[in-house]
Amino acid sequence: MTLQSRTLSHAGGHSRRTVVRGAFGIGAAALAGPVLTACGGGPSADPKTVTFGSNGADATPKSAYAALTSAFTKDTGLKARTNTVDHDTFQKSISTYLQGTPDDVFTWFAGYRMQYFAKKGLAHPLDDVWEKIGPGFSDAARQLSKGQDGKYYFVPLYNYPWAVFYRKSLFQERGYEAPRTWSQFTALAKRMKNDGLSPIASGYGGGDSWSVLGAFDYLNLRANGYEFHMSLMRGEVAWTDRRTARTLDLWRELSPYYQQGAGGRSWQDAAQSLLDKKTGMAIIGLFLGQQITDEKLREDIDFFPFPEIDPAFGQDTVEAPTDGFMLSRKPKNPDGAGKLLEFLGSAKAENLYMGVDPSNVAVHAQADTGKYNALQKKSAALIASAKHITQFADRDSDPGFISTVVLPGLTQWLSHPDDGSALLKRVESQRSRFFTS
Repeated sequence: MTLQSRTLSHAGGHSRRTVVRGAFGIGAAALAGPVLTACGGGPSADPKTVTFGSNGADATPKSAYAALTSAFTKDTGLKARTNTVDHDTFQKSISTYLQGTPDDVFTWFAGYRMQYFAKKGLAHPLDDVWEKIGPGFSDAARQLSKGQDGKYYFVPLYNYPWAVFYRKSLFQERGYEAPRTWSQFTALAKRMKNDGLSPIASGYGGGDSWSVLGAFDYLNLRANGYEFHMSLMRGEVAWTDRRTARTLDLWRELSPYYQQGAGGRSWQDAAQSLLDKKTGMAIIGLFLGQQITDEKLREDIDFFPFPEIDPAFGQDTVEAPTDGFMLSRKPKNPDGAGKLLEFLGSAKAENLYMGVDPSNVAVHAQADTGKYNALQKKSAALIASAKHITQFADRDSDPGFISTVVLPGLTQWLSHPDDGSALLKRVESQRSRFFTS
């Protein structure tokens, strides 16, 4: 068997944020292409070897994980045999993978995604690991790593904020200023359009429909607040609620400023248009930086928090998805897997990873931030200042509901935005299939 950005494809091929279709029992028949194959053997697997299932197939994360496993071997004498599969395939096939003979340790995500597999008994608790690594993490990180039963199931590695990114030199050349409020934001977008720019980069073609969720989340969070947004994600309130309709009204107001042809463009191509100064802004995650190899260009990238819509909520919530590791339910080498997770939960491991991949921010409280670039430092400060942190729509909700109901509806609506009433009724009609009271 083999292990679909959110995730998250990146430059080189994986989706930073790809929404799960088959991963949560939506049906193996829906899966296409290769699936993640565990590289471990049976119960008699080599006690000196730990198997590691990784979704980091692109060059940068692959090199970063290689640095981690190499250091782990040097420290412990144990070999970490890595099974790397592209991000999309990993996510699409993970349910089947975990029910078979998975690798001992595997990459995954915090939030609902982690809790789902923990509740299904497809992951092993990590309380013993957390007894050793716990002092290095904040209370928020500790809470983020627990299942619904209060046990630990997740070891965080990094997170990354979503914001509105832009090139500093373009803003300087055109005399633009970073907006703080919705009226300032839409006025800037109008000015950019009059200047011949596409104001907001957009690409949600192919498997990149997940990319529209960042805008939806922020619009809902800023207009209606954290509590309502999370209630909506958890299926506790109706999608026909007037507050959700308000979110679509705001999105429709912004839609004329989106880059044309988004349905036929990847998120990478949309991001490249920002780097090439063909678009003025992009609502995207810090992983934008994985496309940048020129450090001078990286220094020219900046961001501002998604603007305030309702002063009652301000800009107090930040989308900052957290990635890390879990332990399979019956690891072939439980002792070695525990040692690997202890290492992965160390400041040393996070420093090594960030040294190779500067498009993320370490979670460990004792990680060395001295070598962070300006974007990482600003990202860390933004996350630290947040009153609330969300994980991104498909990580905070039932991913089957998001991928089969919400996303198709939103992307179709974006092609011809109206008042959204028909869309919200369709989504609401399916809510009870995925959530029970």
